[in-house]
Amino acid sequence: MADNAFKEAVENTPDIKDHYCPGLQAVKGSERKMISPEDTKKLSGSVDIDNALKADNPNEARWDYTIGYEGKAYFVEVHPANTSEVDTVIKKVEWLKDWLNKKASKLKSIRQTPYYWIPSGRYSISKRSPQYKELSQKGIRIQSKLELPPK
Repeated sequence: MADNAFKEAVENTPDIKDHYCPGLQAVKGSERKMISPEDTKKLSGSVDIDNALKADNPNEARWDYTIGYEGKAYFVEVHPANTSEVDTVIKKVEWLKDWLNKKASKLKSIRQTPYYWIPSGRYSISKRSPQYKELSQKGIRIQSKLELPPK
């Protein structure tokens, strides 16, 4: 049975409390295959943060998902991965950090870093580029798939 800390954190976050989904159900169709839990029984649930907060934050660069695994919260953004999108993803993670600080303290307390950026298509950011370095400094890791628990 999955740890309930994630579900409790979501239920104690007014902005998203009605958006908790079991397993990976909050993750949109084809994006679900980008998340690979070692043991599905350890999944604690998921929330589509972007969709949940769209009405209240229509002009913000919102983060996509939080996924609970073994009671911890992982944050995942599925987005095109090229250098022209780096600033957008950085804005999204800055928005997420601010939201966690101001409105989601329980979720923040079980947050796992880094924040994960999963390319929604071709990946074209050189590991030697200044953009890649900036992502790293902001705590964002790009990888083709999120394995839970991360290796």
